[in-house]
Amino acid sequence: MKDLKNFHRTCLVAGLLTSASALGLSGAAMAQEAAPQAAQPTGGLEEIVVTARKRTESLQDIPVAVTAYSPAQIARQDISNIERIAASTPNLTVGRATTGSGAQISLRGIGTPASALGIESSTAIIVDGIYYASGRILNEGFFDLARIEVLKGPQALFFGKNATAGVISITTADPGSSFEASTRVGYEIRAKRPYIEQMISTPITDTLGIRVALRGSKMFGGYTRNYATAQPFTVTDQAGGPVQNLVAAPGDRTGPKEGELVGRVTLKWEPTDNITNTFKVSANQSTTNDGAWNNIVFSCANGFSTLQPTVRCKRDWKYYHNEMPKEIAANFPFARDDGELYTKYRSFQATNNLEWKLGDVTLTSATNFQHQNNRWLTDSDYQQRATQIYVGSREKWTAFSEELRAQTNLDGPLNIMVGALYQKTKLQSDQYVYSGNVRVSTQRPEWEYVAFGKDSYTKGETISPFAQVTWKVIPEIELGGGIRYTHETKDSFFVHPVNRPGQINRLNDPIYADQTFTNWSPELTASYKPVPNVNIYGGFKTGYKSGGFSNQSSYTQASAPGDLAFGPERAKGFEGGVKTTLLNNQLRFDVAIYSYKYTDLQVDFFEAQTFRYVTTNAGSARTKGIEVSTEFAPHSVPGLILRGAINYNKARYLEFIAPCVTGQTPAQGCSTTAASPYGGLFVQDLSGKPTANAPRWTGAVGASYETDVSQGMSVALSADARYSGSYNASPFANPLATQPRYVNLDASLTLKSKAGWDLAVIGKNLTNQFVISGALDSPATGRGTGTAAGVLGDQRGYANTPRTVQLQVTYHY
Repeated sequence: MKDLKNFHRTCLVAGLLTSASALGLSGAAMAQEAAPQAAQPTGGLEEIVVTARKRTESLQDIPVAVTAYSPAQIARQDISNIERIAASTPNLTVGRATTGSGAQISLRGIGTPASALGIESSTAIIVDGIYYASGRILNEGFFDLARIEVLKGPQALFFGKNATAGVISITTADPGSSFEASTRVGYEIRAKRPYIEQMISTPITDTLGIRVALRGSKMFGGYTRNYATAQPFTVTDQAGGPVQNLVAAPGDRTGPKEGELVGRVTLKWEPTDNITNTFKVSANQSTTNDGAWNNIVFSCANGFSTLQPTVRCKRDWKYYHNEMPKEIAANFPFARDDGELYTKYRSFQATNNLEWKLGDVTLTSATNFQHQNNRWLTDSDYQQRATQIYVGSREKWTAFSEELRAQTNLDGPLNIMVGALYQKTKLQSDQYVYSGNVRVSTQRPEWEYVAFGKDSYTKGETISPFAQVTWKVIPEIELGGGIRYTHETKDSFFVHPVNRPGQINRLNDPIYADQTFTNWSPELTASYKPVPNVNIYGGFKTGYKSGGFSNQSSYTQASAPGDLAFGPERAKGFEGGVKTTLLNNQLRFDVAIYSYKYTDLQVDFFEAQTFRYVTTNAGSARTKGIEVSTEFAPHSVPGLILRGAINYNKARYLEFIAPCVTGQTPAQGCSTTAASPYGGLFVQDLSGKPTANAPRWTGAVGASYETDVSQGMSVALSADARYSGSYNASPFANPLATQPRYVNLDASLTLKSKAGWDLAVIGKNLTNQFVISGALDSPATGRGTGTAAGVLGDQRGYANTPRTVQLQVTYHY
């Protein structure tokens, strides 16, 4: 009820804004009627142009629910990564993780756990028209952007491979027809992070232009604080060698102390009026002093840490991480000689988009190569104790894709689009675990301290043709129908190359998995424009995501080879709404209603006692709701924009027999007698329970205002508040994993000079709300699963960044 009361306040504010807009606009309309010869009014709404259907269209004209951001909005809200897109978009949550895929993205309560390396995200990430399957794309810094579009609901036709929950589409800026350049320097106070951006764009010839964008930053502080102390522990030798008395030094006192360097070069060639070729190449490198800097143990059964009984579990940016002792680190796979915790991420992308207009037909070729390499070492019990767990890991991702499209632009009622996607990928994972304070001195030097290792790869190949027909029945009515066929193969390998005696894994017993997936995904849409500024639309949509292989699971004595494989995820349902632009282009008011059923939703379970991941499929889930958004830009106050959004979303498992969380008792729903498909793990019935990261209510209100303060100076102010109701951050409904409701506030103040420079102060999460998006059981915590004496495991989650304030100066040449 408290959630509802708080959200009602949000609704009231949005309603007041809308009512005020209507009253103000009515007055303006009456004034115009009284004085029909008055000058054209200033101000009003900015038209937002999107490419959600692979053609340039107004946001209000397409039959798709989209949240879009223009370059001005991106700059004003400092949206420089995918996490900041989520901070500005109700119903979207994003968390960053070291392990697994690296990304926890949920849209309308449907998401993919970050812990699962082999699962592609239900919300597809598209950059310059190219599909990126790896969640490590969260490590990329995005700047110098042309637009951002968040498409909600299944997207089958227009964005490479299928997406079951939605799409985040990011388009970087191209060279223009004239010279432009800018230099931006800034300093973020909390993390002690200076940064610099440089952009230069210029024509080289009449037909060739180049744009170069560079960004570099370095944190001398961080967002979280490490309270660990030096930790002595004793290592015994199973081969009978001497006992070692070692000390694990505390990790760096603040994290992540990230260093980042990003560069992008764009060449745009237009040899004729009908041919445009755009080539982009970019590279990124980033490092941190602790990849688990935002893995916070935030909730425990008795309020105190299991492994550190004197430490209270708190919702705060604090952790206890120790470095690996140098004696162990000297030869341990993927560890540095000094034992320092770290992540090291490198990526390279090259994309070529060729567009050739042949009369009423446009041919498009989109070619891409992408490579990512991520290495890390973490204190992987995420707490401090005398029997530490460390994990060293490397993940490599490589992909090549080619998409060909032909699209007509006929004056007649019918237009078609046909195309095909080809993609070839390889994912490789090598991971080694230290635990138990035991070594085997007779092992190979690099495996002496390894409890067990995991080597795995998956090679994928996709062929996916698609087609769509649109029919203008009459000028006011458009019907559309399309279909995508997917044929995907995945060939996987997994083995434990090393397994210390006493471990439960199967040593050198490889698994080979050859999987083939096929699917037809149809889509039907209709839109009706009774008047030019009103668009009523609806559609039947489907989505599909192939199954795969759990590359960072474990092959134990109790499991079967098939336990590491999981099936495809499917979605189908209906969406409709109304988009309006009213009162002489001063008010935008949109409503969307949706209901989708998801079959075999892909989820990932971390079994804390054996340190293994179990990737599986939930039987089915449904998400349904309503979204209302509005924007008001009055002619009477040029430069003022008021905006608001209210979303109701109900996302529930319809059918899901899931593993019990660690320490779950029969009274909490854990059954010891029901049949288990999870290698002997006890199960619970989550049918009717909410999915993860699925708040019932979300909303946003905001305002921005820009005005001249002198002949050569203007000032711009912006503030946006985002509300989220409470939700459970665990896909398995752990009662300790609840995220309470919250409101966070972002704001900025910018002074702009007509001499070319801007001075800005930008604040993010000014309410300093601690938010978890994704939660798992902490290793070696919890006990008694399936018994009355069970104690739930400590919960660790992916935390957001705390309050930040940055100063920024930009000079435009």
